[in-house]
Parts: sequence; C-alpha cells; structure tokens
Amino acid sequence: MAWLFVRLQYLLPHHLLCRAVYGLTRSHWVWWKNFLIRRFVRHYHPQMSEALETDPLRYESFNAFFTRALRPHARPIPREPRRILSPCDGTVSLCGSFAGDTRLWAKGHRYELASLLGGDREWTERLHGAHFATLYLAPYNYHRVHMPLSGQLRSAWHVPGRLFSVNAVTAAGVPGLFARNERIICAFEGEYGDFAVVLVGALFVGSMSTVWHGEVTPWRPRSSSRGVHRLAPPAIAAAPKPRGAEFGRFNMGSTVIVLLPGSGVHWDEAACRSGVTCRVGQPLGTVGPLGSRPGAASGTTRA
Repeated sequence: MAWLFVRLQYLLPHHLLCRAVYGLTRSHWVWWKNFLIRRFVRHYHPQMSEALETDPLRYESFNAFFTRALRPHARPIPREPRRILSPCDGTVSLCGSFAGDTRLWAKGHRYELASLLGGDREWTERLHGAHFATLYLAPYNYHRVHMPLSGQLRSAWHVPGRLFSVNAVTAAGVPGLFARNERIICAFEGEYGDFAVVLVGALFVGSMSTVWHGEVTPWRPRSSSRGVHRLAPPAIAAAPKPRGAEFGRFNMGSTVIVLLPGSGVHWDEAACRSGVTCRVGQPLGTVGPLGSRPGAASGTTRA
C-alpha cells in the first residue's frame, strides 16, 4: 500500500492543510492545547526530563511544547573545533558526497546540487563537490536546529515548493523530493570553508524559522511558482555563530541537510550509517586534513 500512500500525497492540498495545522497548534485554548499535548505524549513518549520546562501542560500552546527548549548542557558540545556536529536530534538517512555537482543520492533518485539550492549559482559553485549529511527528524525529536560548525551567515533564501511527507516511503516514491519541497537555505563562511544548512519542509510543517529572520514560512498562501525569496541579513548576522548555537527550528517534523566543503571532510563511519540515531552536538566527522585529529575516518558512508 506504500504506492497508494505516495500517490494520495500528490492530490492533497499541502499548503491548505499546513495553514489549518498552523492555527490549531498555536491555539491558547487550554482544553484544546492540553488535549493535543496529552495525545502526543501518550503516543510518542518525548523525553521531558531534558526540557527546560518538564511539565508538558505548562506550555502555552502545542507548538510551544513541540519546539520546547532544552536544559542548559543537555547536549554537551565537544571542544575540538574540527568536529562536525549533528545540527539536530534525529536519524541519519545518508552521508556522502556529490560527484561533481550531481549524484544518484537517496533511494536511487538523482539530485542536482543546483536544484537543492534553488538554482543559486554562486553557492552551487562555492559548494561544488560538497559532502552532505541528510538527517530526518521524527515528531518525538527535539525540533530546534543548531550550528554544525562555527560560521558567519553570508546568505539565506527561501525556496517555495510542495510539502510532501519526508519519511522513507515517500522519499523512495517521489523523485527529487528534497529539491521539490519548500525549504530554507542558510549559507555560511567558516574557518574551514563554506558550508550550508538546508531546512526542508514537509507535510503539516506549517512554518520554519531562523534566529536571524524569525518566522520565514508563515501560514499565508504560498505559490511554488514565485521563485526564490532572498532573506535580508539582519544586523545580528554580522557576528559569527559558534558551533552548537541554535539558529533555527521546525514547527513539525522534517529533514535537515548539511552541505560541507568539497575537500577535507571525513565522516565517522559508525556515526553516519543509515538508520543511526543522532543528537545535537554528537560528532559526525571531522573537517580538515585527514589524520590531523584523532578519530578521523576516511571515505564516505553510503546507505
């Protein structure tokens, strides 16, 4: 029945459904938000002991509960600056590298780097041959996104699109899924080269936000034909962000894709196998000359 599940998604009014979810999950009606939170906790069993506010019913809305902050030091950050950190809690889908700027990537579907980046020529060239890590966030995961390396925001843009589910079944059944779904791309310059983090929207992900721009994908109707929306860099973007610092969040589950320099990246094969659980701050590999730091692993990891 997987094919039917995928086919039905082509018929769904993605953005209309997301607008409905947006309103329902931000309601402050106590009975309604408590109903949603209780159902979620009963079904997904989130680890509330890690949250800054451990009582789920004390949150003002379901969305506030869903995007809850963690306690300080709940996710320790390794001191070694060359360590590439997981930017989110989730599951590794795939780590590897583009061959040139195109590769058969993810469930046998071909992805072009330029398409993933919404046609941005400058950053397609700057990230030519990029290494990538694709990380899937399930509903029960912590839903804030953090810096995998230290860097300074140089460009950011919003690419309108569809909002297919991003689970494994849909990723296998929808060609070019991550280049078709709505997404936010933040591009950085860092000590070890250029890198980018792509936040991919999904079904029921009514909005995504960054610490620089606030809510980028609001509930109002959006057209997939409007083209890329450049996000003006605010004054606070002038200061570099350290590794592990929060920079964005999803308002429902989705996918994060990290794009790293085309040379000098060495994935940790144990941490980057498909299906392995990851947490914010967990090392995924190293950036820099191979063997320059203990624990660097050569090659790429494939699903």
